[in-house]
Amino acid sequence: MKIVMINGQNHKGSTYTIGRMIADKLGNGNDVTEFFLPRDLDRFCLGCYTCIDDDTKCMFYEEKNRIMTEVESADLLIFTTPTYCLGASAPMKSFIDLTFNYWMSHKPRKCMFDKRAVVVSTAAGSGAKKAAKGIKDALFYWGVPYILTYGICIQAMNWNGVGKKKKQKIEKDVNRITRKLTKKKNVTPGFKTRLMFSLMRMMQKANLGSGESDRSYWEKNGWLDKERPWK
Repeated sequence: MKIVMINGQNHKGSTYTIGRMIADKLGNGNDVTEFFLPRDLDRFCLGCYTCIDDDTKCMFYEEKNRIMTEVESADLLIFTTPTYCLGASAPMKSFIDLTFNYWMSHKPRKCMFDKRAVVVSTAAGSGAKKAAKGIKDALFYWGVPYILTYGICIQAMNWNGVGKKKKQKIEKDVNRITRKLTKKKNVTPGFKTRLMFSLMRMMQKANLGSGESDRSYWEKNGWLDKERPWK
């Protein structure tokens, strides 16, 4: 199993520790590739729409492509982000913005429709579940059909400060998550994903998308006819 971890912080804090626990419990033989934001992608989307016409012309294509090439070849994606002001970290939000052209409303990648993902967020107080949900929503629009989220209040500023009972609970929760992932070896899009894809397909057929580049992409993949990315 190839795992790609995208971490919404440079340091290896509580959120990273939990994400890494999940990766490690899935077996020592796993191929784990890690990226840290903003270290590996310190850019903000300019809203220029260049990537819609040609992704390679994006000003930040080289940095973004280095990450997304690994993402596209992964079996499991693990996203970790601390909770900042009730949401994901700014570097993580920036990464999501920079990959909006992967959404079903634009140019979704066929490989996304058979992936699994886990989103982890921690907070000293509240907001962890909300932060995780924001990333889950983005992954849904990528086409990822199986996404687990784990948001938890750790009542501490760092992993060393997390209480013993809280760590025991986290360990139990991580075991539950890894069991679910182990059982779901093969996944296919459910009703919600198929419905959203169908709506985007109708939009492209009616020329209501972002332009000819998007429509040509769908047409080239055969999705305006009977082909589907999960077949």
